[in-house]
Amino acid sequence: MKVFSANLDNLRKLYINQLQMLLSTEQQVAEALPKMADKATDTQLKQAFESHLQETQAHTKRIEQILRQAVGEAKAIKCKVLAALVTETEDMVKDAADDAVRDAALISAGQRVEHYEIAVYGAVRRWAQILGETAHMELLDKTIKEEGHADHLLTEVAERVNPYARKAA
Repeated sequence: MKVFSANLDNLRKLYINQLQMLLSTEQQVAEALPKMADKATDTQLKQAFESHLQETQAHTKRIEQILRQAVGEAKAIKCKVLAALVTETEDMVKDAADDAVRDAALISAGQRVEHYEIAVYGAVRRWAQILGETAHMELLDKTIKEEGHADHLLTEVAERVNPYARKAA
């Protein structure tokens, strides 16, 4: 039960609220990626997670910058969606007995996160445009492109890894 309402009665408040959730999202992703890299057995998959960690740290800094400009502080509001995706990933990884199956599960989990982030960043970028926050919009657009690149890279790895998972017995 939620005790306090966020009182999202206008687009600017919704924009700030979602930026605060994106900050939490990026923080949770930064915490999960090293664990995912550690569990991956495919070298390219490990490298994809490790390089995306650096991008995620840059995304966190961008969101903090936008929040400081918009409201004077960079405060996160816990993103429950990301928490659920992390828990689901942990369960899949724990249940995967075969290395290739585990890698396929990690790729799927990574793409779920990327797709969620792309969707939220897309909405927030549009709101920044409507609110006249051009500088914010440009930073958010840069992040969306990086998230899209990470998704594309995971797709490339999946093309190679998934057939091995199919053969697992």
